[in-house]
Amino acid sequence: MRMMIAVAIALATASPVWADLVKVDDQGQFVQLINGKTLTRPLIKIKVSPDGEIAGRGSLWDIEGSWSWQDGYFCRDLFWGGDELGYNCQEVQASADGRIKFTSDRGAGDSAMFSLR
Repeated sequence: MRMMIAVAIALATASPVWADLVKVDDQGQFVQLINGKTLTRPLIKIKVSPDGEIAGRGSLWDIEGSWSWQDGYFCRDLFWGGDELGYNCQEVQASADGRIKFTSDRGAGDSAMFSLR
């Protein structure tokens, strides 16, 4: 019973994890965020270069691809371990504390949160 009460209190007082995310609308702002940084999450490290290249590792496989900025979205063509993940334009949101979130299908699909290091 005590555990359930502690969990209920924690949930009631917790702030939303993505509450301070702000949409990134232009390429210059995006490049400023990622330039010289590595996007990280468990088992994944990716470099997104200002010149449109993507390179890194996810689990045990190489990640490579290219990106461009179109109509306010990060559009990428990606390969992971040699498998084509395809082209997708994604909404980008970032926070002041070094987090960046990509949401597929122009903000309507699945999302992934990374730390910028």
